[in-house]
Amino acid sequence: MADETVQEIGYRILNYVVENPNAQDTLEGIVEWWLLDRLTVSNVNKVKEALTHLVATHLVLERKGKESRTYYKINSHKLKEISERLESVSKRK
Repeated sequence: MADETVQEIGYRILNYVVENPNAQDTLEGIVEWWLLDRLTVSNVNKVKEALTHLVATHLVLERKGKESRTYYKINSHKLKEISERLESVSKRK
């Protein structure tokens, strides 16, 4: 999966948060715990780019923690839109 695109990584993140709606973590935690079985650490920049896009489109929310680390979680107000996007992608495969 080393050649996985940023968009594909974004969909993997969305799949994870839909399945785990209370999940929130840092970039490092997302790479290590949410995606490790699918990605290598060398793809951290792609994950970061995917998260940036998901935040920009308001599908994922980010917040700064007390220790100045950034945490990401699903935007529960966009759950229907996220589900529709994921369904559309799965139909194309």
